[in-house]
Amino acid sequence: MRIAIAGGGLGGLTLARILHRHGIGAVVYEREAGRSARAQGGSLDLHPESGQRALAEAGLAGRFRSAARPEGEEHRILDPAGRVLVHHRPEPGSFSGRPEIDRGALRDLLLESLPGDGVAWRHRLVAATPRPGGGFGLTFDGGHRAECDVLVGADGARSVVRSLLIDAPLSAVATLVELGIDDAARRHPELAELVGPGNLWCVGENRILAAQRLGDGAVRVGISLPADDRPLDTYRDRRALLDLFAGWHPSLTALIEAGGPPTVRRIEAMPTGTRWTHQPGITLVGDAAHLMPPVGEGANQAMLDAAELAAELAGNRGDADAAIRAYEQAMFTRIQPIAEMSARVQAMMLSPTAAEDIVRFFTPRPTEPAPTA
Repeated sequence: MRIAIAGGGLGGLTLARILHRHGIGAVVYEREAGRSARAQGGSLDLHPESGQRALAEAGLAGRFRSAARPEGEEHRILDPAGRVLVHHRPEPGSFSGRPEIDRGALRDLLLESLPGDGVAWRHRLVAATPRPGGGFGLTFDGGHRAECDVLVGADGARSVVRSLLIDAPLSAVATLVELGIDDAARRHPELAELVGPGNLWCVGENRILAAQRLGDGAVRVGISLPADDRPLDTYRDRRALLDLFAGWHPSLTALIEAGGPPTVRRIEAMPTGTRWTHQPGITLVGDAAHLMPPVGEGANQAMLDAAELAAELAGNRGDADAAIRAYEQAMFTRIQPIAEMSARVQAMMLSPTAAEDIVRFFTPRPTEPAPTA
């Protein structure tokens, strides 16, 4: 059974690792030139029931604990005047919650767990053609070719593999502007103190100014705005960004002033409840299967997809089709309420009453622990 995984993100690499542990060979085809070709973004919190569970099944729980930062769970929510609305402090050194880990560190951890030939770099999939006897012929940018019996699309928001199963429309749900502050503790100690070891959200009407501390001491700043029709270049002008936060406390807008060149992208999502008709020898994981607003579930669910698909393939070695069918049915059921919740949270975060709604969301009921970002 030759398994091809299109995409070397967290979902694709987790799938390859767990299959490898079961003695099932798989090749990850990744379009990037190498593991250091680009920055991997900020940090994420791994949930015990999804991301951490997947790492446990990958045999990497111990390495995760060595690289994770439980102190990164600290989370503060401020209003535009700089007043603290919510302050969540994790138990020092505890891994019982959702410890943070830099995306780059997590990806490296997964890459280092694979055999040397487990990832084929510079292989951007451009076409997959069904073969008469089953499986697919793969064509990559530059003319490289390969064949497989099972094709898994882990190739993200604009998945090539998804187009073989379903034509799912993507809709813009937000605009995200990102800036970076390197070596924040030395260069901008006041901002490092403001952000703290974890995450900071400054919430106003229809906009959020957020920041998070990374493991290397850098601070990643993010500005979330409702989706609109304005050209993205509008948001690459620092003065225009500052004008969006006119009247906010200077200690908060200092995050924008200190950041590097802004990068901008549209945040898109697939319709909740998206499903496809099962086809033999092909399936999807992660954003390729269920692109959701980025409110903390995407990477976790991608890794859980990988773990569940790997378990089905390992348990049905003689019948990959039955394994894929079982995985898809369970995944569709699991993802539906999570996608609905993610859409509600995204809408809440960029609403005119976001501050009140978010405070209510993060305020635990008497019998519940406080949620974490």
